[in-house]
Amino acid sequence: MNLKAIVLFCLVLVTAQIRAQKNYHKLVNPFIGTGGHGHTYPGATSPFGMVQLSPDTRMADWDGSSGYHYSDSIIYGFSHTHLSGTGVPDYCDILLQPTVGSYEWDNNKYASGFHHKNENAYAGYYNVFLEKYNIEVALTTTPRTGLHQYTFSKETKIGNVILDLAHRDIVLDSYVEIVDSFTVKGYRFSKSWANNQKLFFILKFNQPITKNEIHIDSSSTLLTSNTAKGKNIKTGFSFDLSNGKPLLVQIGLSAVSMDGAVLNLISEQPDFNFEKTLKQNTDSWDKELSKIEIESLPFNNIDTIFYTALYHTMIVPNIYEDVDGKYRGTDDKIHTTNGFTNYTVFSLWDTYRAYHPLMSIINKKRTKDWINTFINQYKNGGMLPVWELSGNETFCMIGYHSVPVIVDAYKKGIRDFDTELALEAMLRYSKSNKFGINEYAKQGFLSNNIEAESVSKTLEYAYDDWCIAEFARLLGKEKIADEYYLRSEHYRNLFNPSTNFFQGKLHGSWVKPFDPTEVNNFYTEGNAWHYRFAVPQNLSGLKELIGGEDKFATSLKNMFATSSTMTGREQADVTGLIGQYAHGNEPSHHIAYLFADANLKDNKTPFLVDKICNEFYKNTPDGLIGNEDCGQMSAWYIWSALGMYPVNPASNEFTIGSPQIKKATIHLENGKDIVINANRKNIKAYFPLYSTNKIKFDNIKNGAIINFAMKEENKIK
Repeated sequence: MNLKAIVLFCLVLVTAQIRAQKNYHKLVNPFIGTGGHGHTYPGATSPFGMVQLSPDTRMADWDGSSGYHYSDSIIYGFSHTHLSGTGVPDYCDILLQPTVGSYEWDNNKYASGFHHKNENAYAGYYNVFLEKYNIEVALTTTPRTGLHQYTFSKETKIGNVILDLAHRDIVLDSYVEIVDSFTVKGYRFSKSWANNQKLFFILKFNQPITKNEIHIDSSSTLLTSNTAKGKNIKTGFSFDLSNGKPLLVQIGLSAVSMDGAVLNLISEQPDFNFEKTLKQNTDSWDKELSKIEIESLPFNNIDTIFYTALYHTMIVPNIYEDVDGKYRGTDDKIHTTNGFTNYTVFSLWDTYRAYHPLMSIINKKRTKDWINTFINQYKNGGMLPVWELSGNETFCMIGYHSVPVIVDAYKKGIRDFDTELALEAMLRYSKSNKFGINEYAKQGFLSNNIEAESVSKTLEYAYDDWCIAEFARLLGKEKIADEYYLRSEHYRNLFNPSTNFFQGKLHGSWVKPFDPTEVNNFYTEGNAWHYRFAVPQNLSGLKELIGGEDKFATSLKNMFATSSTMTGREQADVTGLIGQYAHGNEPSHHIAYLFADANLKDNKTPFLVDKICNEFYKNTPDGLIGNEDCGQMSAWYIWSALGMYPVNPASNEFTIGSPQIKKATIHLENGKDIVINANRKNIKAYFPLYSTNKIKFDNIKNGAIINFAMKEENKIK
């Protein structure tokens, strides 16, 4: 292929125009990812909201991590916290289920069947019909509150609501108090992925409770006729529905206190008005989703796939403070923010790769808030987050990947945080004895007899160390920078020249026999193929190890052309295979773009990007090829649809791929626009014509027009 023309950059200051009014929320299909292994939920939430109000169809197992799976046929009820695309179950707190008849306390008995033909959702809204009870349920939210609307059949004169505080997770303690005939409050402290999640709530009904019953067992205590405390509390409420009006239920949440929950509800939802609350929510979604406006190609309408992906990047991380700024820190104490909003749910092993580099462009203010959250977690709990959830550090996954998020943001001009304290926090973790870091630093690599997943950890520690070096250099700390640039080369010590792979060691010696397709405990959720190219900080150094430019390009081609068969243990995360490339898991995400770094004359990046976008992202429940992972899987698609990708997330530059749109306009917070134009006439493979393979953010940060000149290529070599 001859790709020796150029992507045209018109580096003009493009001022943001008044955005066309568009119902972006209706372009979102929240059911994408609810089937297969996507692990998303379809319910209602607000942009980055504390409340995720969604149906629960599954009590446990990996594919029930979000509480919902599209293959299920019953709904246990509607809970108010859900995780998006994670590989570990948690949340699903404070479950409500409307019923009729006598109270049932067994969740299998109060559950109801449903059909997807009677289920509907878009950004900010969810609706379903419960067949067992002839009840239509509609849900919406504000950032810190939820609103249920239950429409019972005309024949129903008495309706119920079951409140289940024992649903799903291990309950450490819970409390319920029926305050008056309209109001219920309480809390639930639970343990699952997060060891001690604390959640307080207030419920308000628009109609008076006519009857109630608190159900407990020996693990709980009935304090009065209207209050109970313990580990297994369920409560039934009945209502006179003879007026024919829908029953509405408001809920306010807080991780701080019941008073905080009350304040959040009063502040964000002062009255029972479903239409108004829904309109406010969908307006907020339209504002967020319009940050990137696209025009689809006539032969490939990707609007729903694109805007659902953008939606999935905007439902996490979640606000984790009350309207008065109070929040629960990682030290389990109550603090008050000063000039920023506190957040939770940081899946950093996933999201540092593409999600955060995207957010540092289209959500600069929130990125600043997230970094200040990181630093406050260091001040309160003694460390930057690895995988933080509801004020709990789970230590899930590997590396210290809050570091590249901070460095990427700093390079993009987001600097309203304590940089000296940020560097101190980076150095503290990188010099700790956690997960073999001290051994890695001392001997230049990890052996598996010291720490499991030693190859992956060595490679990812090395990348994070390069990021620390970059940050130190930018702050003028040359001695620290030199030390960490040296550490960032430790990846070399696990490269075996006889196999041309990064390979595990035991007691300092190569482990034999070696099979690069084997999924084993030397690697994190993968094998040697998946980590062969995990050196984004020094691709020239990696090329040198592999044997030069041509051998590097050949090894890339071999990865995509070889058999997809794997040996070793079963790894459910390894999906979306093209050869040994696995798009369903994060370590592979940058690899298709490396052809652009390998050889401009034989660049297969555009072909592979087209293939991945068209085959692994679909407008169906199983339309995600792997776990959504808190926005990372979707962020890959957004970048790729726009025609570029951050191979090195903290480099402040992007590798050119193959745009999937006719036109895109990115509205920056500084009032400028980045406009991308791509001329593709049909669905055949089209390739950008270029003599450069990079776009530097500094060249487009104040507005630009990027014109992709596209060449049709019918035959892929």
